[in-house]
Amino acid sequence: MSMPTTPTTLDRFLTPAHRALWEAVDDFAAQEIQPRVEHMENAPDHVDREVARLLAGRRWFGVTVPEAFGGMEAGHVAKTILIHRLARVSGATAAILQAGLIPIAALLHYGTEDQHTALLPRVADGRTLMSIAVTEPDQGGHIGGMATGAEWNGKAWVLTGIKAHVGNSHIADLHVVVARTSPAGTRTSRALTAFLVREDQRGVTLVRHSGRLGLRGFSYGQITFDRVRIAPTDVLGEVGQGFEVAQSSSILYGRPNLTAVSLGLHETAVALTARYVSNRPRYEGKLADLSVIRDRIGRMSSRVLMAKILAYHAVDMLDRGLPCDDELLTAKALGHDLASESGDDAMQLHAANGLDEDFPLQRFWRDMQTTYAPAGTGEVQRRRLAENLLRKEEDVGTRIPWSVLHSGRAQPPVTDEPVSV
Repeated sequence: MSMPTTPTTLDRFLTPAHRALWEAVDDFAAQEIQPRVEHMENAPDHVDREVARLLAGRRWFGVTVPEAFGGMEAGHVAKTILIHRLARVSGATAAILQAGLIPIAALLHYGTEDQHTALLPRVADGRTLMSIAVTEPDQGGHIGGMATGAEWNGKAWVLTGIKAHVGNSHIADLHVVVARTSPAGTRTSRALTAFLVREDQRGVTLVRHSGRLGLRGFSYGQITFDRVRIAPTDVLGEVGQGFEVAQSSSILYGRPNLTAVSLGLHETAVALTARYVSNRPRYEGKLADLSVIRDRIGRMSSRVLMAKILAYHAVDMLDRGLPCDDELLTAKALGHDLASESGDDAMQLHAANGLDEDFPLQRFWRDMQTTYAPAGTGEVQRRRLAENLLRKEEDVGTRIPWSVLHSGRAQPPVTDEPVSV
């Protein structure tokens, strides 16, 4: 009897269509991406546009786009499969896909009918690649401290400011830019607005891409906006709704997307280490024969299993329309912590060889460091979990979880507090 290609651990989350997608992504990663990895690693200052083209050719940027607009309409479990399985081979490739999917959430949930008609078919078939620009150099993910602003001049909005760490900054055709549109003192939940900005508009400037610690080939750079004129038809959502656009994109797509990247990197780091200790000579046998090593490997195996279940459980709940704020938070925060612990163990078990670029573990360890801060650091995630728990103790039935807001059936909570995504 042949072994299933998908883990039985995830059987309750996967349909036959999911399993077919799992196999298709694995084949694609092996045949199309793996041969490109060495070139990407050897050119840290290079942005790999060909990878995005290959992903677009599979129409995977349209995984959550409705079929009516040419998308797959396959849901969040399918999206997690795509990112997770790609990250097992190349963290940068998974990052390109996941970063291109986050702004699609904003367009899907807040775009007008005209915006959907004009843009979603182009997004689904890869003709238009999007980014979302929220983070700033001095403020990071602290949305309430945003300095980038847009003023209405009677005919158009005029946008000025700087955005940093923008995923796919150098290959995106269209940016979702969140900016302050209300005077100081306006509560964060009503002070911001989201805009659709083309990469070739006058006043839009990309800061030259330079290599980062990990994810070589993926650009997450800086964009400046100098008095960029934006027509009223390019407002995404309503004026003053930018906080909701940013939050929904981060919570519904950003967190699970980064969870999936972390999971793929984690899985491969564990597999590489198991293979290494099984083949590394030690005394009269192999390194894996030592009980202390087996203890480490056992701990790594349990961590990746926990991370996998957390990741797929959270997005399965999201697909089923269930409130899952805590599950998405935990999958991202704990998933990274578990991966980080396994990554440290993997480096130690490789000893000095872990520092050698000839060993692929080094690449996966470097890429792991990039999944922590985006969509909220661990401290932010845990703070949100604490707030949710404490709020439940005094909940009077008025709070609506962010994870159900994309349904359009509810209004978002109003907050005056400084907010970090």
